[in-house]
Amino acid sequence: MKKRVYELSRELGLSSEALMDIIREVGVTVKSHMSSLEAEEVEKINAKIHERKEALKAEYTQRQHRQAEMTAREKEREHREREQAAAAAAAAQEAARAAAMAQEAARAAAAAQPAAPAAPAPAAPAQRPASREQAPAAHHRPAPPRLAPGPPPRPQPQGQQRTRGGRKKRKQFDEKLVRESVRRTVASMDLSKRPRRHHRHEDGAPVEVAEENVLQVAEFLTVGELAEQMGHRPQELIASCLRMGLLAGINQRLDKDTITLLADEFGFLVDFLPEYGVGVEEAEEEKEIDPERLRHRAPVVTIMGHVDHGKTSLLDRIRASKLTETEAGGMTQHIGAYQVKAGEKNITFLDTPGHEAFTAMRARGAQVTDIVILVVAADDGVMPQTIEAIDHARAAGVPIIVAINKVDLPGANPDRVKKELADRNVLVEEYGGKVVAVPVSAKQGTGIERLLEMILLVADFEDLKADPDRTAKGVVIEARVEQGRGPVATVLVQQGTLRVGDAFVSGLVSGKVRALFDDTRRRIDSAGPALPVEVLGFSGPPQAGDTFQAVASETEAREIGTKRTQLHREHEFRMFRHVTLADVYERIQQGETNELRMVVKGDVQGSVEVLADQFQKLGTSEVKVNIIHGAVGQINESDVLLAAASDAVIIGFHTRPDPKAQMLASREKVDIRLYEIIYEAIQDVRDALSGLLKPERVEKVIGTTEVRQVFRTSGGGVAGCYVTSGQMTRQARIRVVRETKEIFDGRIGSLKRFKDDVRDVQAGFECGVTLEGFEDFHEGDILEAYTVEEVARKL
Repeated sequence: MKKRVYELSRELGLSSEALMDIIREVGVTVKSHMSSLEAEEVEKINAKIHERKEALKAEYTQRQHRQAEMTAREKEREHREREQAAAAAAAAQEAARAAAMAQEAARAAAAAQPAAPAAPAPAAPAQRPASREQAPAAHHRPAPPRLAPGPPPRPQPQGQQRTRGGRKKRKQFDEKLVRESVRRTVASMDLSKRPRRHHRHEDGAPVEVAEENVLQVAEFLTVGELAEQMGHRPQELIASCLRMGLLAGINQRLDKDTITLLADEFGFLVDFLPEYGVGVEEAEEEKEIDPERLRHRAPVVTIMGHVDHGKTSLLDRIRASKLTETEAGGMTQHIGAYQVKAGEKNITFLDTPGHEAFTAMRARGAQVTDIVILVVAADDGVMPQTIEAIDHARAAGVPIIVAINKVDLPGANPDRVKKELADRNVLVEEYGGKVVAVPVSAKQGTGIERLLEMILLVADFEDLKADPDRTAKGVVIEARVEQGRGPVATVLVQQGTLRVGDAFVSGLVSGKVRALFDDTRRRIDSAGPALPVEVLGFSGPPQAGDTFQAVASETEAREIGTKRTQLHREHEFRMFRHVTLADVYERIQQGETNELRMVVKGDVQGSVEVLADQFQKLGTSEVKVNIIHGAVGQINESDVLLAAASDAVIIGFHTRPDPKAQMLASREKVDIRLYEIIYEAIQDVRDALSGLLKPERVEKVIGTTEVRQVFRTSGGGVAGCYVTSGQMTRQARIRVVRETKEIFDGRIGSLKRFKDDVRDVQAGFECGVTLEGFEDFHEGDILEAYTVEEVARKL
């Protein structure tokens, strides 16, 4: 089946421009994003994308193997050094004991000798008493004996150097090769590039399109507004909509796909304006990323885990502050963002009051976290919120570092924690996995340096960079209204540098930076990438997860904010609706999904595990169930936010949503299904998955006819036939078989008995047959009449 370029780009999650590059790379010629692709061409494109992904995965695996080998060599070297130090200490102790015994023997021998004459001769050096500096004393540790010279130290490999703690850096040339490969792959699949304004000849040569033939429009504009921009009458667009099967009036609002199809029919290309239809980011997005301008930035780390497992206390120890003492009940009451210095590098920490804020930002498209620190108490183990944190981190696709806290307590059992994590498919290095686990004590301060070292190591693998010279861009972490200060927002700068006096727009509000404060409430003049700051100067409080973008002037910021507010109301008419069991089949038909994501909540753990197991067994190679989170307890806001961010359905078994979760689910259009009988839940999911299966086409032969004579007329060839079995039906399809080979497949043009048109002819009777698009009948041909039925498939 043919598929347009823009449809394939939507399925693959790529921009049309990036997909066009890949299409040309595999040798397929297309004109524009509206061009059609054959099935075999789609297969070649998918194979090329798979090849790129596998190459990138192989490079990443090689890097991990090299790091593992370096770590093993480092551990071996440290083991040898410890053995040498132990041997040296043992030799020193043995020498001290020997010297003490010799001195004692000399004293005893001197006491046994007679008195010496008045003018004694000088004593032999061996019998001369040692001076205070030379004589060994109980409190003075003798110098260890000089060891035999060992082999000369190995020269360092070229491109490596030592860092603090003796750790070796990776080879510089290897790192450059990997980074260059990653850069090429990401650049070729960049989703942020906007489509270029040109068509292409059949040979692939670009043809510039006149500027007036490029429409810059927002989604959800009306038929009348689109007609005005194109310079056509609305009736012409309405007629085109009717030809496409869409009944539209002059005030009908159109989505992106319909706008693209209509514009293409009238010879226009479309540039859709960014968020809320306002091109605030056009200039920045148009700029090519210059690798020479990129600089390493600090990693952004989110601390997550079960309540009272020591998340804030761990951050307190890292920051050497006492935040817990200032908060009611020792629990975090707000979102905090802090940057600390670890050696020569910085690390930005996000301290959240729960997982809701983390997922809320992800649901709004703001991916701000680079690494998740999963805090698990060594005396408590994996708890329900620990499992939530694991599921949220996985859904976000960020690496996890496990901090096993409270190892100083008597009941601490880190091995039990590692086993419970393995049961949740979080395999630490000791269990053959890739997740780093660090034992720490927030109270005693042990393991903190090791934790920071692991954060920087993982960040080094991620190769985090940003351009500090671009226009400032970031994301709102939290917002509030303070008396005397007005709307205040904590903003994490992601690109560029934000300065006092910059005009900005964030979501539906705008403003001008009146003051910047760091995490210690110290006033600063500017903030670069990965630095969290408090910003004063908003016209109103933004929402967590809103993008923050600096603009040229305050006037422009106000205009953008006003326009966004107007268009936001238009968006409410076409609010995005999350997946439900009722519309899963429609979405799979459109190629949007091939799995049913689910959040499962139950009254007891056994029920949750049984349901999850039964649901996953319903999957096949074509469709599957993905349980993104399963837990015991009431359905809460965190569950709804996770489902909203992941397009999942919530299944509740012997449990119900709390009032806040019910309101949030209604607002976010998340489907919640509640069950009391396990069979009913399984049957509903089975029916939903059965709807995802394509119906099976069953062919049924209803009659066979032999051509006995061929007549040539002015209207074409007519086959004089004899029905040998079954019947010939006017509505049936006909397959022409000659010498066991099929030579034609089509429909009947006419079916006659003598001179009369008939609807069917039974076996044992003669008839005349013509076929649509076929006249070359031969005597002896066999005509098979058959029907095709679509039979619904079941799991």
